[in-house]
Parts: sequence; C-alpha cells; structure tokens
Amino acid sequence: MTLKNPKSVEKFDELIEVLKKLRAPDGCNWDRAQTSESLVPYLLEETYEVIEAIECKDPKALKEELGDLILHILFQAELAKENGHFTLVDTLNDISKKLIRRHPYVFDNEKNKTQVDENQSWEMVKQKEKKRKNFLDGVPKNLPALTRARRIQEKASHVGFDWKEIEPIWDKVYEEIEELKEAVTSGDKESVKDELGDLFFSLVNLGRFLDVSGEDALRMTIRKFENRFSKVELELKSRGSSMENSTLDEMDEIWNDIKKGE
Repeated sequence: MTLKNPKSVEKFDELIEVLKKLRAPDGCNWDRAQTSESLVPYLLEETYEVIEAIECKDPKALKEELGDLILHILFQAELAKENGHFTLVDTLNDISKKLIRRHPYVFDNEKNKTQVDENQSWEMVKQKEKKRKNFLDGVPKNLPALTRARRIQEKASHVGFDWKEIEPIWDKVYEEIEELKEAVTSGDKESVKDELGDLFFSLVNLGRFLDVSGEDALRMTIRKFENRFSKVELELKSRGSSMENSTLDEMDEIWNDIKKGE
C-alpha cells in the first residue's frame, strides 16, 4: 500500500512522542498516574463530544474533539505497549487485515459482487472469526440502550428475522401503546416497566426502517427542549418574573410562541 501523506504520519509520530514525554519520569504526574481503567470515563466523554460536534455540524469543534479522541486512543495503545501487551503497529496491522477479511466482495476478485449482501457478509465473517455461539452475541452491554436495541435488531435482520415492510411495525407500535395503557390501568409497576420497554424497542425498530437513529433523534429532541426551556426562562426574566412565580399556562403560552417562531 502506497504512503499517501507523509506529513500526517509525521504528525502522528510527533503526538506519540509528546505522549511519551508526558509519561516519562520527569513528565506530568497526572499522565504518569493513569491506567487503562482510569482513562475510560475520559475516553467515553471525548467520544460523546465528537458525536455532539458532528450533530451540531461544527467543523471547528469536530477538528478539536477528534484530536482529543485520537489522543486517548494513542494513550491506551501506549499503556498496552508499556505493559508488554501489544503495540500501536500491531493494532493498525490487525484492523487493516480485518477490514480486508470482512469485505470479500471488495477485495476478493473471485467473488461475484452483484450477488452478495454486504451487511450479511460482514456479520457472517465476524461471527465465524469470533467463534460466537449465538448470533446476537458481541453487542456491548454498556452501550446506550437505544443504540444497543438497534444493533440487536440489525443483527437479527441479517439472518432474516425481520419484517419486510413498515406497516406491521406501525401496528406493533400501536399494539405496545395499548398494552402500556392496560399496564398503567392495572397499577402493576413491573408490568408498566415491561410494556414501556417494549414500546421503546418497537419505536427503535420503526426508526431503523425510517433510517433514523433513535439515539440521535432523542438527543436532538433533548437539545430542542433545553433551548426552548432556556428561552422561556429568559422571556420571563425580561418581564420581571421567574419560572417559580409563573403558572403553567403562562409558561405554555411563551413556549408555544417560541415554537411558532422556529
């Protein structure tokens, strides 16, 4: 494979050297004290900041946040090297080989590219490589619930366990709403929890058919709520009032005006 951009490799090496300096005996006490486990919360935070920059369509923020995330990836690789587990080169070599193995319809010239399901091919190769007993294995249990629900549904779909059209999914959503209402009427908390979960799962499935991520959609709605709520608060302050001293009807009126203005 031909090296396309020596400058990027140079900058990559430069960042690794900076990290090594921070980890050196005369480096930064905080960086020297870190372990793979202690860095997990920061790794997770940086990942979500990258996602936020993408969703906000903010290229400047994305450039910065990608740098922060790359730092954490390199930090984990450096810690693994220090502990004698593997090197960054091992990781890069493994992912390159994995991508080639799991895309036979791209890299295997003998494969009939017009007669292959790309998603199914990826999942089948992955299943074989990991020697998994169950097809739904491998979806991290600590993923956000809406994201994990979608991945589970996608895996099931790859072996044909899926509806072919969207209409039955609409029916399922309405069915789950009715079952939730019945559970609420019964007063059984566990049933309410169970049926609410079923409804969420069905809505994630609907989103999958509409090519909309439930996680992304909910985050967008939360941001929208936060923005409108802040505007209501500011409007009340401009009137010499506050949320605590306002009625729900007053706040609703301002909310609806803000919504119309959008």
